[in-house]
Amino acid sequence: MSQSTVSQSYYEATARERVAGLLDAGSFQELLPPSARMMSPHLKELDTPAAFDDGIIVGRGLLGGQRVLVAAQEGGFIGGAVGEVHGAKLKGLLERALDERPAGVLLLVESGGVRLHEANAGLIAVSEVMRAVLRVRGAGIPVIVLDGGKYGCFGGMGIVSRLCDAVIMSEEGRLALSGPEVIETTKGVEEFDSRDRALVWRTLGGKHRYLLGEATSLVEDDIGAFRTEALVLLDRAPDLSLEAIEAEHAFLGERLRRFGECADALDIWAALGIEQPERLPVLDTPTFLATVRGKRA
Repeated sequence: MSQSTVSQSYYEATARERVAGLLDAGSFQELLPPSARMMSPHLKELDTPAAFDDGIIVGRGLLGGQRVLVAAQEGGFIGGAVGEVHGAKLKGLLERALDERPAGVLLLVESGGVRLHEANAGLIAVSEVMRAVLRVRGAGIPVIVLDGGKYGCFGGMGIVSRLCDAVIMSEEGRLALSGPEVIETTKGVEEFDSRDRALVWRTLGGKHRYLLGEATSLVEDDIGAFRTEALVLLDRAPDLSLEAIEAEHAFLGERLRRFGECADALDIWAALGIEQPERLPVLDTPTFLATVRGKRA
C-alpha cells in the first residue's frame, strides 16, 4: 500500500508517528501496546512518572509489502533510556524475529543509553539486546538502525547500533558511545564543550558519522526518505564472513592511525581531502553528498 507523499520531519515526529510514516499504511500491529500496561516497576518505587508502553513501541508490519519487525524508542520519555521492561520488550522483539523470520528488523533508535533509575537492570537489558542482535544477524535476518531523532543515540544503544547491519542517519541524528555532557564531565570542558552546539553536531552528527563510515547512508530529515533507504538496505545481504570481519577490523585500525591525532572533525575532513571543510555543516544533504563523494574514510 502506498504511503503519503507529504513530507514529515523525522526529527520532529514522535516514535509512533515515525512508525506510522515508515511502514505501509495501516499495516502496523503493535505488540504489548499501552493497554497492556507493561510498565517499569522501578519507576513506581521511586515515585517517578511512568509510561504505559515504557517508552518503546514494538510490533510488526509491512515495508514495501515485505514483513518486518519494528521497535521505536520514544525520546520524549526519559530520553529514550533503557530500563528493565524497555530492554525486555526490545530483546523479545529480536528473539521473535528468530521464529517469524521477517525480511528484516528495523530499530528506530532515540536513546541517551541506560536508564540511571534502574542502573544494573538497564545495563543487563542492554547486554541482552546486544546478544540478541548478533543472534538475529547470525540467522541471516538484517537489523537496520534509523537515527534522526532529537535525543540522538548514545551509551548502550550506541553500541547496539554499531552491532547492526546498517545505520541510516539524517544530519540531525547523533551517534556516539558518550553524549556531549558525559564527555565534558569526564574529560573537562577544554576537551569537549557540550554548550558548543556547532562542535556537538559536527563531531557526533550524521554528516561526520557518514564520512567516517559509521553511518551506511545519510538521508534528509524526512520520514519518507528514511523509508526509501530502509527498502534499499533491506534487500542488501550482509557479509558476515571471517574475511569481512577481518577487513572491518583492518579498516578501524587504519582509521585510528590516520585520524588519531586530529583534534576536531574539521581536521579529519581536511585530511580526507575535502576542500573548504568548514562549509560542510551548512550544505543541504544532496549538495553535501555530492561534495564528499569518494572522500569517505
